[in-house]
Amino acid sequence: MNKFSDLYDFIDFATGNRKYPANTANGLKSALKIFEKELNLDELNSIGLIEDNIDEIFINAVTNNKDKNIGSLNTYKARLLKVINDYQRYGIDPSKMQGWTISHKATSPKLVKKDIPDKKPDKVQIGLSDHINTPVHKIELSLRDDYKSIIMVPKDISPKEIKMIKTILDSLIIE
Repeated sequence: MNKFSDLYDFIDFATGNRKYPANTANGLKSALKIFEKELNLDELNSIGLIEDNIDEIFINAVTNNKDKNIGSLNTYKARLLKVINDYQRYGIDPSKMQGWTISHKATSPKLVKKDIPDKKPDKVQIGLSDHINTPVHKIELSLRDDYKSIIMVPKDISPKEIKMIKTILDSLIIE
């Protein structure tokens, strides 16, 4: 006779043989713990009796686990039935464990956002300093063959502002 406690050992054995990943094994054990509380002594001693009475056991689990929603409890029920089914196939005769092939779930491809073309083309902006609303003097100087300097100053520049620009330029001198 196969006892309910054998299912815990089976999960550990299957995990050790790489038939269940660790997170799956933990989920299966959680399902066993929830339903174990609802089993009577006869059901604890017979996995077949659990299968026969699963609907009544499930109703008791729903009644006694009001903090869990029905969707979660249905998931736990499916996990319990999966463990029982796997145990009956591969756990009763451990030599069958070798022939157990694992079916991997195909992952769906990730959604890729497609670039939707704009109705209007983007305006090219050369630089932040090009957007001056006041009239300016723009001075371009070729300092050397490979260097050019551009100076833009307001048309109504004050002597104080000129002095500040001179000070900044003087501070750039490397001797």
